[in-house]
Amino acid sequence: MKKRDSFNNKWGFILACIGSAVGMGNIWMFPTRVSMYGGGSYLIPYIIFVALIGFTGVIGEMSFGRATRSGPVDAFGYACGTKGKGKIGELLGYIPVLGALAMAIGYTVVMGWLLKYMVGAFTGSTLSPDDVEQFGARFDSMASSFGNNFWQIIALFLGIGILMFGVARGIEKANKIMMPIFFILFAILGIYIAFQPGAIDGYKYIFRIDPKALVDPSTWIFALGQAFFSLSVAGNGTLIYGSYLPDEEDIPAAAGRVAFFDTLAAILAALVIIPAMATTGAQLDQGGPGLMFIYLPALFKSMPGGYVIAIIFFVAVFFAGLSSLINLYEAPIATVQEKLHLGRKAACSVIAVISLIVSICIQGIVSQWMDILSIYICPLGAGLAGIMFFWVCGKKYVETQINTGRTQPFTDKYLPVCKYIYCPICILVLILGIALGGIG
Repeated sequence: MKKRDSFNNKWGFILACIGSAVGMGNIWMFPTRVSMYGGGSYLIPYIIFVALIGFTGVIGEMSFGRATRSGPVDAFGYACGTKGKGKIGELLGYIPVLGALAMAIGYTVVMGWLLKYMVGAFTGSTLSPDDVEQFGARFDSMASSFGNNFWQIIALFLGIGILMFGVARGIEKANKIMMPIFFILFAILGIYIAFQPGAIDGYKYIFRIDPKALVDPSTWIFALGQAFFSLSVAGNGTLIYGSYLPDEEDIPAAAGRVAFFDTLAAILAALVIIPAMATTGAQLDQGGPGLMFIYLPALFKSMPGGYVIAIIFFVAVFFAGLSSLINLYEAPIATVQEKLHLGRKAACSVIAVISLIVSICIQGIVSQWMDILSIYICPLGAGLAGIMFFWVCGKKYVETQINTGRTQPFTDKYLPVCKYIYCPICILVLILGIALGGIG
């Protein structure tokens, strides 16, 4: 039997998981929500939910993957197989796999935008419009149907090219380069912004405590959604990365590091974007692609050294996005390998062809595409993975897998918290997302 690919070392795995977690949500949504929901009043519930989800769902998905040495399909099949329902489990396992593929396809469209803006930052075209209206018109043209084919195809091939090298030589090596560069570049941006006139008002805004916001249910709901989606619990990417781990790895410790660096990335983004907006007296009430591709470029253009700032910003964001993209594609690629018995490059090629066709066709509706996935499929996949591991596999199995690689047993409160708090949270995220039109 061919040896399963794996990460070379602990930090290679951790950086890959950090890469999967650090993405557009940290950069184009987190700062906006900090601004809208009371600064520190939002950070408090956000950190609580990051700790809760990091030490339940993230640990669970990593451990489930390592225990079964497989992706969601075979992992779910194993869990249900203990009850004589293996085929049902396998069918359910295709939900997070197809969800990961669909999310990756949508993310490919966004990566095409980012690649165009990153290259344009070097050539000068990114900052060439004269005002916010022109920045908006250019983005609308790019984000329309078939509006960015060339850069989107290049972004797809970059991601698939990394994945063709496998786990250790592709995913791990890429993240060892991209993640340190991301944090260094954002730290540089943060230092630069700190010396701009008016930036202090942004810091006051971030760390203020607004009692009204703290008791507002919306603050807690959207903090939960941000933490849930930022940590990439969806029954696919984190689970498949866990399947490449050796038994010597201490998973609870690794999950803690992933949660810490993901939160650090989000706070770094807030420390750059909110004070930058404050230097012009603008209020940050615009999130999503509009912030990234319209308002921030317009802001950079008005700042001293804006050309250099735009280069640093879009290089850092592109690396963050690319690391998330390869994580999303890994689960479907691994599933094609396992189920069709194809080699790594052949499986990557199959997924690339599907993604190329679909991603080009959805350019004009990518926002709605991603909304459907984040509202329905991601929390459903996370909930299914949680039920399979924490409820179906049983107490002894879970405790054995969690403690594998540890010198001291993990808390005996872990399983009850996962069963009776984390799994219901997944259902709650699904319900709230449907009711409110998305909370991630």
